[in-house]
Amino acid sequence: MPSDTPPEFNDVSVRLYVYNVSNADELLNNGSKTILNELEPYVYSEEWEKVNITDNENGTLSFHYKRTYTFVPELSAGPDDDSVVVPNIPMLSATSQSKHAARFLRLAMASIMDILKIKPFVEVSVGQLLWGYEDPLLKLAKDVVSKEQKLPYEEFGLFYGKNGTSPDVVTMFSGASDITKYGIFQRYNHRERLPHWSTDECNSIAGSDGSIFPPHITRNDTIAVYDKDLCRLLPLRYLKDVESKAGVQGYRFTPPEDVFANDEHNKCFCPSGPPCAPNGLFNVSLCQYDSPIMLSFPHFYLADEKLREAVEGVSPPVPDKHRLYIDIQPEMGTAMQARARIQINLAVSQVVDIKQVANFPDIVFPILWFEEGIDELPESVSSMLRLATKVPPIARAILGWGLCALGVLLILLAVTCLIRSSHRQSTLRLEGHAVAKPPPPKVPGKENGYELNNRR
Repeated sequence: MPSDTPPEFNDVSVRLYVYNVSNADELLNNGSKTILNELEPYVYSEEWEKVNITDNENGTLSFHYKRTYTFVPELSAGPDDDSVVVPNIPMLSATSQSKHAARFLRLAMASIMDILKIKPFVEVSVGQLLWGYEDPLLKLAKDVVSKEQKLPYEEFGLFYGKNGTSPDVVTMFSGASDITKYGIFQRYNHRERLPHWSTDECNSIAGSDGSIFPPHITRNDTIAVYDKDLCRLLPLRYLKDVESKAGVQGYRFTPPEDVFANDEHNKCFCPSGPPCAPNGLFNVSLCQYDSPIMLSFPHFYLADEKLREAVEGVSPPVPDKHRLYIDIQPEMGTAMQARARIQINLAVSQVVDIKQVANFPDIVFPILWFEEGIDELPESVSSMLRLATKVPPIARAILGWGLCALGVLLILLAVTCLIRSSHRQSTLRLEGHAVAKPPPPKVPGKENGYELNNRR
């Protein structure tokens, strides 16, 4: 059984947990409840690189993502050539899409599947499930379907075509002309908006790739991450304050609990109208060639309990293990730690005219879940973050106290100078003033009438 303790990532890596179907025959023959066995993780290291970078004049950069995945056997539960039994996604996608087609088309499809010996479950290796294997239905579609409707691949794999340089052209704001847009997508494959949903807000791609964000993030901000496979912006809101192992302070952001809710707020993601995806699931079929792929958080975290109870072998979700989150250094906007956790599910429909799936109930089949992340930035980056976040406040404090001390000193000097100046001026007045002599005694004379009186 999987451990309840979240694994640690020392480097950027992907851990995959595959749901192996242990009772495929009983399910097909008797319609038994699906029993799943969650296999311990298969680990791939991951390297990201931006290549073919073009510096545009409008303050943006255009580039391609290059992702390189390498299997890490020493961290994995087994080799990636381990066999697993999983739903046949191409076949079940085709049968589900045919549910509302003409009956003769469904019968024809059943006959073709008989001839090609296509079954609802396939036994493949973990590596084939991820990176691709030849599928007879896809091979047939390549020769039959018109050029406009052809799929852009000849093999099927959940991560097919992702190991290497992506053909997608990405244009991102560099922050040179507007720092508030730093790290935000402007265009993806020359589009400023998605074409799938019913409102401009839901079609927006103005989000980060999850590694860098605009600086000066606050706890009240809602940030957004865009990923092509998610087919929408994923909003993230403040959860709590965190501190990295290197001592860098940050904020943890996570999706709101109603992010995949079947409510009025998410009505724009259901353009065809009810019925919409069940609560806690997100339907990406419009950007996955109409394949009924449903995304959720692992173990149906934040989803309707009935989805997990419809199968056996999926334990109740644990928030610390199954929650998606990103820790961000708010002043710099740098991601310090991350866990991108997503579960891939297949919505299977019962189609009575196709005998291969006649006993299938309408069910959401969990295929696998993965977590992509990193626990700690390289020491060189952490040192720079510490320098950038701790030195300026200290420098400001020192400068502030220094200026205060200097101000006090200048005031004291000014007061001292005033006192001395006042004392000096007083002394100068005393030294420079002539001392007044007493008036001479009056001598009797004519002037004062003395002589006149004597004569009398």
